[in-house]
Amino acid sequence: MTLDPTQMKDWQIAEAAEASMLPISLVAKNLGVLPEETIAYGSACAKIDAQAVFKRTGGKQKAKYIDVTAITPTPLGEGKTTTTVGLLEGLGRLGKACCGTIRQPSGGPTFNIKGGAAGGGLAQVIPLTPLSLGLTGDFDAVEKANNLCMVALNARMQHERNHDDAWLASKNLTRLDIDPTRVQMRWAMDFCAQGLRQIRMGLGAGTLNGFEMDSGFYITVASEVMAILAVASDLADLRNRIGRIIVAYNKQGKAVTADDLEVAGAMTAWLVRAMNPTLLQTLEGQPVLVHAGPFANIAIGQNSVIADRVACALTDYVVTESGFASDMGFEKFWNIKCRCSGLRPDAVVLVATIRALKRHGGAPDVKPGAPLDPIYTQENLPVLEAGCRSNLLAHIDIIRRSGIRPVVCLNHFYTDTDAEVACVRRIVEEAGCRFALSKHWENGGKGAEELARQVIAACEEPTEFQYLCELSEPISSRLEKQVKTIYGGDGVDYTPQALTKLQELEANPATAHLPICVAKTQYSLSDDATQIGRPTNWRLKVQDILIYQGAGFVVPVSGKIMLMPGTSANPAYRRIDVDVETGKVKGLF
Repeated sequence: MTLDPTQMKDWQIAEAAEASMLPISLVAKNLGVLPEETIAYGSACAKIDAQAVFKRTGGKQKAKYIDVTAITPTPLGEGKTTTTVGLLEGLGRLGKACCGTIRQPSGGPTFNIKGGAAGGGLAQVIPLTPLSLGLTGDFDAVEKANNLCMVALNARMQHERNHDDAWLASKNLTRLDIDPTRVQMRWAMDFCAQGLRQIRMGLGAGTLNGFEMDSGFYITVASEVMAILAVASDLADLRNRIGRIIVAYNKQGKAVTADDLEVAGAMTAWLVRAMNPTLLQTLEGQPVLVHAGPFANIAIGQNSVIADRVACALTDYVVTESGFASDMGFEKFWNIKCRCSGLRPDAVVLVATIRALKRHGGAPDVKPGAPLDPIYTQENLPVLEAGCRSNLLAHIDIIRRSGIRPVVCLNHFYTDTDAEVACVRRIVEEAGCRFALSKHWENGGKGAEELARQVIAACEEPTEFQYLCELSEPISSRLEKQVKTIYGGDGVDYTPQALTKLQELEANPATAHLPICVAKTQYSLSDDATQIGRPTNWRLKVQDILIYQGAGFVVPVSGKIMLMPGTSANPAYRRIDVDVETGKVKGLF
């Protein structure tokens, strides 16, 4: 059967391809995983025993390590995951032993406006439905571990309210004296549920309904537990990090951790199986490890360190991706993930589309459900060049500050003209970077061979990889530098609440030297989602600073960013259904 993305929807392509996909045991064998290192979940996917692989291989970086990032996203889509998968297939067609590592899709965007994160066209990861709908249960485990901690917190506060110290002592408990106004942790749910952002819990007569207090939910992928899953190196490291989670503060201002609540061990128990990455495959049978899924606008934005280390120990080329654009995902890959993993990238791919570049050049905003303005489908070199000179060059500059010269991938659309492609190529090459036109969406690996060749060549070039800042510098100085050199802003302004927290963090030796993980909009280099291109004359507005002590970073929260997104008026779930005769899911994308 011919798979034609111009005539078939993504889920239809996936469904057709799955009929002849490789047994997962063969995919594992091709990756270099031994049978005893494979934990089967049926014939289509399997978990990989990461610690067994590390024990056998030593866990050293063997592979060339490639990160895929993008320009500032627009509603038109840039195709970053599609490019990641396409590049992987292109490398495979050139005879390279390779593996992809990606995040697991969240139920939030899958059922809201973004859809799943499986790629698209002829550059997809399959099987699509398991990947999009829970896979091997890792997200459920993260959610349960998080919520178990909240159960422990609320129960402890209830018992301390209801009983005196002698009764607590009879249960081998000491009074933690938790301040209900300084609870840091929230409940977790992996859907966009704006109605749960702020709740009042423990309502009802008497003292048996828990402790009455204000609380709320964040989306599971924004939880510290998910962040810990992404950065932990092994089970022991995971357990230690879980124990260090600051759940609340007591009335004397001292941190109360998961270890203080004596729940960290039980939380870890929920995560034992989730520690191992899940093996899937592309349409062309290339191996892909799927593990963890934190968002980049509100969390670290990376798949797990464990998945990357497994892939880098087994194969010659590893292709991973960072969430959203280079100011968000790549910056966190560069300054947080690489610190945690000890891995160093050999090449970075920067994905752009002509349509998105036109938007950054001043083309009209894209409204859901409205016809696309003709400027996006007709040749317009002045607008395209304006977008290149603002947003594209800004992201090239960001990546080069890491000491790596990016490969710019133009993700091809059938409406792109030769003159438009030539315009982008000229500007990229003038900036001293490699350029590749890729048609992976339409042609799979064959369409990505040019990109693969450019990436292979880039991997052979020397790099001068270095972190943006030394962790010995104060948090305030590091954030100021990040705003000025990465985002292009003029500085940082803090609310009184955020400034107080900043001073406390900088005065505490345990937190003063932690990396920074900024939560801000992904739709602009600034903290204002409406500002496209390369905004100037603005300052980052920090409304709060969260401490993810277990994950090992501080989180300045800027602008109007929220840790629980909302569901749109036209969510994807309106178009998802099940064929009741076959049980197959349709409508996923």
